[in-house]
Amino acid sequence: MKIIPAKIPGFVKALFPNFIWNIDTTKKELFLTFDDGPTPEITDWVLQTLKDYNAKATFFCIGSNIEANIEIFQNIIKEGHSIGNHTYNHLKGWKTKTKMYLGNVELTDSVIQFQIQNSKFLTDNNKPSSKLFRPPYGKFKNKQSKKLLKLGYKIVMWDILSYDWDKSVSKETCLKNITSAAKEGSIIVLHDSIKASRNLKYVLPKVLEYYSKKGYEFKSIT
Repeated sequence: MKIIPAKIPGFVKALFPNFIWNIDTTKKELFLTFDDGPTPEITDWVLQTLKDYNAKATFFCIGSNIEANIEIFQNIIKEGHSIGNHTYNHLKGWKTKTKMYLGNVELTDSVIQFQIQNSKFLTDNNKPSSKLFRPPYGKFKNKQSKKLLKLGYKIVMWDILSYDWDKSVSKETCLKNITSAAKEGSIIVLHDSIKASRNLKYVLPKVLEYYSKKGYEFKSIT
C-alpha cells in the first residue's frame, strides 16, 4: 500500500532544504536513479536499455551487493554512470544507532572507492563520485543526516517515486506515476532489484521513449 505520494509535495522538500530533491535546471533533463543493486538478474538489462537511448543515470548501490557482483558493478563504471551509496546492507536508519549507521555508510564508501580506483574502465571523463547518498526507505534520523552532511555526502532524495517495487501497483500505474508528473530536473526513483523487475522492465523503455520524443535527455547526478 502506498504511504508516500508518488510526487513529493513542495512542503516536504522545504522541511529538508539540505537534501537534494530535484536538479535546478530549465533544460529538458531528467535524472533516473536506481536503488538496491547491482543485481545479476536485472542490472545489466538496465545498463543495456539505458545505452539504447544514450541515457545516463545514477545507481545507489548496496555495499554487499557490490562485493557479490563486482563485474556488474564494473559495468556501471564502464558505461559512465554515477554511483551513489545506499549503505552496506540496506539499513533502516531509524532503527540503527547513529555510530553503527555511519560506519555502515563509510564501509560502503570504502568498497566503492576500492572498485573505482582499481577499475580498468576508469578515465578522467567517467570518474564517478561515491559521495552521493540515499537512505534506504528514504528515512533516517536527523542526527544521522547532519553527520553525513558534515562528512561531505550529498543526500539525494527524489521528486518522483515510481513504486516499481510494490507488487500491488500495476505496471501501468507505475508508468503513470512518472509520466504524469516528471518535468525538467526531476529525480526519479527506480530499483534494479528482483522485486521491482516486473514493473521496471515495462516502465523503463517506455519512459525513455516517451521523454526522448519530447526532446529530453537523461543525465546522471554528480
